[in-house]
Amino acid sequence: MRKALWTAAFMMVFAGAVGAETRPAESRIASVGLFKNGLAVVKRTVTLPGPGTYRISDVPEPVHGTFWVESDAVVETRVTTQEVEVPLRNPGVMDLAEELAGREVLIHFRDGSIPPARGKVLAFEHARVQGTWRRDYEPPRYSYYSSYEWRSQRTPRGRFLVLETDKGRVYVDPAMIAYAECEGAPTTVRQRRPVLIFDVKEAETNPATIAVTYLAKGVAWAPSYRVDISDPDTLTIEQKAVVKNELVDIEDAEVYLISGFPSMEFANVTSPLSLRTTWASFFTELGRRGRRDADIMSNVITQQMVAFPSAAASVSLADLAAVALPAGEGPDLHYQSIGRRTLAEGDSLALTVASAGAPYERIVEWLVPDARDEFGWRIEEHERRREPEKYQDAAWDAVCFRNALPFPMTTAPVMTVANGRFLGQRTSYWANVGEKATVHVTKALSLRTRSVEHEEPGERNVIRYAGWPYRQSTVTGELSVINHRNETVKLVIRRRFSGKLVSADGEPECVLREEGIYSVNERNELVWTLSLAPGEEIGLTYQYTVLVRAG
Repeated sequence: MRKALWTAAFMMVFAGAVGAETRPAESRIASVGLFKNGLAVVKRTVTLPGPGTYRISDVPEPVHGTFWVESDAVVETRVTTQEVEVPLRNPGVMDLAEELAGREVLIHFRDGSIPPARGKVLAFEHARVQGTWRRDYEPPRYSYYSSYEWRSQRTPRGRFLVLETDKGRVYVDPAMIAYAECEGAPTTVRQRRPVLIFDVKEAETNPATIAVTYLAKGVAWAPSYRVDISDPDTLTIEQKAVVKNELVDIEDAEVYLISGFPSMEFANVTSPLSLRTTWASFFTELGRRGRRDADIMSNVITQQMVAFPSAAASVSLADLAAVALPAGEGPDLHYQSIGRRTLAEGDSLALTVASAGAPYERIVEWLVPDARDEFGWRIEEHERRREPEKYQDAAWDAVCFRNALPFPMTTAPVMTVANGRFLGQRTSYWANVGEKATVHVTKALSLRTRSVEHEEPGERNVIRYAGWPYRQSTVTGELSVINHRNETVKLVIRRRFSGKLVSADGEPECVLREEGIYSVNERNELVWTLSLAPGEEIGLTYQYTVLVRAG
């Protein structure tokens, strides 16, 4: 008797556990923080009536280590697959057995001699593929910017459409169907889809609130600037943002544009929470992460670069020392809200974020690149052709101004216009609030420039450094500029070289560049600031010593 009672109790509990179904729940995106590299911080909220088991169909595919659940209740989370009702979007395109399951149909055949068949289409649940565990590594099955797409692993259906009739079952070859009549137009179908399950055990409040935060791919923003120099004294700078959503529908969510230098070490590693990620692919991505870091960070640096004195769009040492306005506290990531937005998947949005006016100065900046590598050897022609921007010797018209926007300027394209005319487009670099920025506009073709260097003859001393022999050479350089404009030009000349300065005309500022910290020779930059009258020509001479590795 006792054994029978225990058995009955166990069967009641087991039946209750099996019979308990998950209740559907709706989640909404409360906020999205957009980075410029294809990633976003997504915050979803779910409101539940109390303890129980709930499911939502909006299953994230988060970056590893970024999925977090916060709630005033005790919640356990899991991802699984279930048969759920989904809207029928493309009637007649999907599998007929899946689309017409459970409905009365009348089927007419291509062969007129075969009488029509009437019956109810039987619904068969897909069985999962029972594959073996793969312990060998496999490559990821998606690209960096791919949006979420579920491909369920399931066994293929049979070749026949099965009808339940008054006489039994009829097996119909779909290739023989001419057309089919269905009683009532189906609006939904049942499909096995991934679902996110919340098992709410204890709730302090009723209803319970759950917030899910994660980093995901598929929605980002791209900034750009427009600088109008129609006014000779004050320019207008305007920041625009383009937001593109390839993630999921966003409805009335707070959207933030994030700028700075984001640290995302696991950006290309998908969390094991994703049903598309196996342990094999997860460990493969972890192993590849180290080799990918350089490429990932290079992309981020390009978008968030700060203009130091040695950068192409450089500022002088005095400008760097100028005090910028305090912009905030804590980590240097700036969140700029653009309000609550609604964006369907696939939508793009372009809007003006902010604009401001600032005094500016027009200059011509002539940057003469370093002609030697870290060993003191001359840069070969094939290297110059491989990186023409790095080694080009050209004078540029530029505008200098202080960032008057209420937030930092991020690295982005900047277009310069005047009186409604396009003048040029280059790259602007990170500038804090109140910090000076230099933007190149177009090449100054009306200023003729010439730069030459030659090694002085004579005996060369040999110095051994780290076991290598180096010969010490003295190099003399000459710079010449002539102004063919009908106006006085403020000219900034920047001559980069490897070695120790001996002498220079005009008392230029000599700036030690950081990139030469590990090279035998110092990496220096001479900076002249001159005023050049119409038709005036100037010549400058400088001299330095350099160590050239012999062999």
